[in-house]
Amino acid sequence: MNTVFDFTVKDRKGNAVPLRNYANEVLLIVNTAIKSEFTPQYAELEALYEKYHAQGFAVLDFPSNQPTKSCPGTDEIVHNFAKDNYNTEFPRFKKVKVNGDDAEPLYKYLKEMKEGDITADFTKFLINKRGYVVARFEPTTPIAEIDAQIAAML
Repeated sequence: MNTVFDFTVKDRKGNAVPLRNYANEVLLIVNTAIKSEFTPQYAELEALYEKYHAQGFAVLDFPSNQPTKSCPGTDEIVHNFAKDNYNTEFPRFKKVKVNGDDAEPLYKYLKEMKEGDITADFTKFLINKRGYVVARFEPTTPIAEIDAQIAAML
């Protein structure tokens, strides 16, 4: 696999979604959790999505019970929580594993490109319009810093 766009993932209902569908968009791929200290970042992610979506930007939400076991429940529970509590509109995919031998292939690739295992919920990967990983942000990175990089890429 050469770029993020070479992967196919599953939406929350289990349907295959080729990431090639997002070619020519700037992406922010995030491993989310509904019971994490960082869960309020859903609001910041939605604000970014609303601000830039019309310009070719998307947040791709991959709920995960790794690394902190902060995302219990089914895909529907996670989806309804994010919609009901944070009014999220960005695409949400099936829960994945982000670490270990059985990690989602997309996440194996992301970690190879930028800095190894994921140690926190809401770790973010910024992808350019050509599908290459250009940055990795820990959940403590100020959203304004991420916003500035997205704006520069659009």
